Amino acid sequence: MAVAFSSDASDVIQRSVGVSPASRASSSSVETLYEISRCVEWVKTHGFERVALQFPDDLLVDSAEVALKVEKETGAKVYILGDTSYGSCCVDEVAAQHVTADCIVHFGRACLSPTSRLPVLYVFCTRPVDIQHCVQSFREIIPDRQTRVIMMSDVTYSASTDDIAARLRHDYTNLVTSSLNIPNSTQDRTSDSSIGGSEHSTDILGSYNSSTLPKEDSSIQEGQVFCKFGKTFCLPGDAEFDSHAIFYVGGESLSLTNLMMAYNRCTFYSYNPEKRKCRKETLNVNKALMKRYYMVEKAKEANVVGIVAGTLGVSDYLTIINNLKDVIRKAGKKSYTFVMGKLNVPKLANFMEIDVFVLVACPENTLIDSSEFYRPVVTPFEMELACNSDRQWTGEYVTDFRELLPGAASHVPMSEGTNEAETDVSLITGGMRRVGLREEEGPADNTAVVKRDDVLTVAEVNT
Repeated sequence: MAVAFSSDASDVIQRSVGVSPASRASSSSVETLYEISRCVEWVKTHGFERVALQFPDDLLVDSAEVALKVEKETGAKVYILGDTSYGSCCVDEVAAQHVTADCIVHFGRACLSPTSRLPVLYVFCTRPVDIQHCVQSFREIIPDRQTRVIMMSDVTYSASTDDIAARLRHDYTNLVTSSLNIPNSTQDRTSDSSIGGSEHSTDILGSYNSSTLPKEDSSIQEGQVFCKFGKTFCLPGDAEFDSHAIFYVGGESLSLTNLMMAYNRCTFYSYNPEKRKCRKETLNVNKALMKRYYMVEKAKEANVVGIVAGTLGVSDYLTIINNLKDVIRKAGKKSYTFVMGKLNVPKLANFMEIDVFVLVACPENTLIDSSEFYRPVVTPFEMELACNSDRQWTGEYVTDFRELLPGAASHVPMSEGTNEAETDVSLITGGMRRVGLREEEGPADNTAVVKRDDVLTVAEVNT
C-alpha cells in the first residue's frame, strides 16, 4: 500500500480560507464616521487640488467610497495611501509627496507627532463609548473618592471624555482630564477641559517650527502643565505627579504601553469600550525597564552602530539623527545611517557588521521587541544613555526623541571630556571596556569590510 506524502494539488485550490472580510460602513454612517463634510470644507477653504487620504489597514475597506465622495464634492484629485511607509499612526508625508499631494487627510488612530512638510487634517473616526457603564466601572475600580486621578483616552474615544468626567467630578473632586494637543494647531490650548467639541475638530495648517516646541513637563506658578504624547493636562501647583493614578479609556495599544513606560511611577487603570471591561493594568513596569536597561548595556558593548530612520515625517528627525551621530562619535563608536521603511528580521539581518541598531521613530513605534532580531534594536534615549556618561539611569524613561534635543526638558549635554578614553566594567561580560577616543586614535580616514570572528564587519583602515 502506497503512502502519500502530500495531498493532491487540487485540494489547495478548492480549500476555503477562514478569513472574515472587514465589515464596511453603511453609506449613511460613512458621512458621519469619516466626517466627509468637514473634509470637503477644509479642502475647499484652502484650495487644495491634490489630496492624499491616509487610511490604516482596518479602515481601507471604506477608502474608495470616501475618496469618491471627497473627489465629487471638491473637484480635487484624490489619492488613497493604502500602505504607509512606516507606522499607520504617523502621517505619511513620503507617500503623499510621491503623488505631489498638496495636503493629507489622516483617518483613524494617530500618535499626533508634529509634521514638517504638508498641511494635515486629522479625522479620528470617533468610536462610541457606553458612558454609563464606563462611569460605573470607574466607581467600582477606584472606590476612594479622594484619589487623585488623571483621565486620558485613545484619540478615537476622546470625544466622550467630557461626558464621562462631568458625571464623575461631583464625587471625585481630584479628577483631572486631558485634552488633545494637536501639533500646529492655532487654537488656544490653555484650557484643561477635554476636547469633546471644538478642539476635537481642529485642523492643522502650516509647517512645524521646532522653536515653538513646548517644554515637556514644564511647570508654571499657577499649576503644573504637562504636555506629552499629544495630551495636555494641568495639575495643581502643590500636587505631586507620582501621587496620581491614570485612568485610560481605550483598549490595549502601543499608546497605552508608551504612557505606562513614560509615567512608570503611576498606577494605571484602563476601560476597554469594545469589550466593556475595566481593569488595573498589571504590566510589570520595573521588569520592562530592567529589560530596556539590558539593551543599554548591549549598546555600550557595540563598536558599530546602525541608525535606522523609522520616520521621514516626524518633525526634527534629521536633528536627532545628527545628534546621535555626534554622541556616537564622541563615544568612540562608528555609525551608519539606514532608511529601509518598516523593519523586519530579514532586512536587518543583511547587515551583520552592525553591532546594535538605534531606531528613530515616533514615541509609539520606537519601542519594539527585538528578541527575534539578530542584533539589538534600541531607542535614541537608550543609545544616548549608553554613550553619554553625563546622563544617569534614574528610572525616568523617554520615548519621544524630541525631548532629547537641545532646549527640551530631558536634554543632557555631553561634556567634551579629555582625549583619554574612559574605562568601566561590562555588566554583560564582566570584562573591562573602553569608552571614548584616545588622543592617538581619532576618526578613521576610511573604512573597509574585514573578517572578524568569522563575521564580515566594518573596521577602520588608516592610510
